[in-house]
Amino acid sequence: MTRTQAEAALSLGIELANQAVGEGCTLLGIGEMGIGNTTVASALAAALTGLDAPATVGRGTGADEACMARKLAAVTRALALHQNQIRDPLDLLARLGGFEIGAMCGACLGAAANRCAVLVDGFIATAAAALATRFSEAVNGYLFPAHLSTEPGHFALLEMIGHRPLLDLEMRLGEGTGAALGIPVVRAAVAAFTRMATFASAGVSENGGAASS
Repeated sequence: MTRTQAEAALSLGIELANQAVGEGCTLLGIGEMGIGNTTVASALAAALTGLDAPATVGRGTGADEACMARKLAAVTRALALHQNQIRDPLDLLARLGGFEIGAMCGACLGAAANRCAVLVDGFIATAAAALATRFSEAVNGYLFPAHLSTEPGHFALLEMIGHRPLLDLEMRLGEGTGAALGIPVVRAAVAAFTRMATFASAGVSENGGAASS
């Protein structure tokens, strides 16, 4: 992408987040659909974490050995070609990212600006979210990784942003599936935090027995 195209992708994501919050959304989920975008996410993961390509490249939707070799070579070449030219987060997106990653990154930025939590799907969505933290560290406080992918680069990105996923189901599927599964978990956590009785309100004494009336 050109920097102008990368800016357009970010702007679209910000606009969509603003629209969702304006319509009453308090928990935004991001995910993607596509073929080949684990390759892009692997390149971004390597650039963001400083790891070598073999540590971030996985099998995606089930690549055989020949496909894995091509995938690893593509990521290695991309890093070699662009790494010395990356000056800022926008360069990271333009040189190594994709339009869907740019839009999801923008959605994270827009949601955080509106103080809206973001449920982050798998590896590719986490690459976008991790990139968003490079634009603004404040984004990190609004991110909730939904699940841990089997892709090796996913764990590296989660370590980098200092988050643990809500679920570990060894999922490879994207399409926002993990984020959707995370929604009831977050709702249950909020309900427990805001509605569960305290010992005092439930009439429980300090010694563990019920207080006498």
